[in-house]
Amino acid sequence: MRATNIPALLDRLCYRYPSRLVDAVTEHVPGERVVAVKNVTVNEEFFQGHFPGAPLMPGVLMIETLAQVSALLLLHGDHQPPTARAILRGVNDAKFRKQVVPGDRVRLVVCREPGRGAIARLHGEAYVGDDVVAEAELLMAIVHDRAAIDAAAVVHPGAEIGAGTVIAAHATIGPRVKIGKNCRIGSSSVIDGWTEIGDDNDISPFVSIGLPPQDLKYRGEETRVVVGSGNVIREFVTIHRGTVGGGGVTRVGNRNLLMAYTHVAHDCQVGNEIIFANNATLGGHVHVEDCATISALSGVHQFCRVGRHAFIGAHSAVTKDAMPFAKSVGNRARIYGLNTIGLARRGFSPETIGKLKRAYRLLLVSKLNTSRAVARIEADPSLACPEIEYLVDFIRSSHRGVLLRRPTRRADEGTADE
Repeated sequence: MRATNIPALLDRLCYRYPSRLVDAVTEHVPGERVVAVKNVTVNEEFFQGHFPGAPLMPGVLMIETLAQVSALLLLHGDHQPPTARAILRGVNDAKFRKQVVPGDRVRLVVCREPGRGAIARLHGEAYVGDDVVAEAELLMAIVHDRAAIDAAAVVHPGAEIGAGTVIAAHATIGPRVKIGKNCRIGSSSVIDGWTEIGDDNDISPFVSIGLPPQDLKYRGEETRVVVGSGNVIREFVTIHRGTVGGGGVTRVGNRNLLMAYTHVAHDCQVGNEIIFANNATLGGHVHVEDCATISALSGVHQFCRVGRHAFIGAHSAVTKDAMPFAKSVGNRARIYGLNTIGLARRGFSPETIGKLKRAYRLLLVSKLNTSRAVARIEADPSLACPEIEYLVDFIRSSHRGVLLRRPTRRADEGTADE
């Protein structure tokens, strides 16, 4: 078991006997199996009265030892937050086949049995040499403590913190903040304002969420930030709350990766499964749709949209709506064709990718203006699919215009393939 802190994990086994009965872990298959050892010495506390002149390890402590190994299996790994604890709920078919005495080296094998639900079933066996000395089926439950808040953190009593959330030292949480379950809030981060954060978010140190927008018209109105679940928000990210004129809400969806120094300005609407590389910047009122990628040091002008599965190359300035499924690169950004690699990685079929390629040829190469190219795409029955319908609607609904400028030869030569 890699980098296992056995005492720390055993402290998360509720109601356990005071002794730690696991000396080392010798084998670990995450979520499936663990093998540990216990070296039984005559100095063990329980030998003092069990029995005088004939020391014998009690059967109840054999069960306790298997329960501790079970806790190591269930609690070890990134899928369980530090506030998770294991509880022994029951023991079935316990059998004690041989005595365990001072000098024995007990090998403990615990395997998790298939099944779902709140109770985990584990089969445990204890060996001395090749002989089974005890075995049992253990019923274990995982529970979550209330939020673990470092003593050096500043959390207002009015803040609502979900079970299992861990707040590190020197973090500051304001009075109107709501944070969901099993989040991690890094040290020295600030979450303030009317801010709601969902479950399972990993927020690194020095992040700022919910502070007032950088808008001179803002006068302290009650506007919000809403962050979904499963996001990874790295160091020095800033997410500002909305303005009354922009709808009042800055929204970030689910399962997004915001790398260091990303800035999400007021009233932005960010979808799901989006990647923002280091120093990516959104101006106010920007809409970024699902599965887009905005590369490092790129900026999106206020009121622009970035379409689904769009790829914005590094060091780009996006001043119009960035086309879905396409690569846009440069200052000012120009379009470099379909994001073929990204679409294939996302599981798009070759047939759909082929239709999108033909549609983009009409938009970029056919010498038709945008309106006629769109009409030609709509009239071609061989291009019919939901992605093409969305592409056409994206173009027709654009208020700032869409990025359909192709690169010049000089720009093409000076831009690396992203």
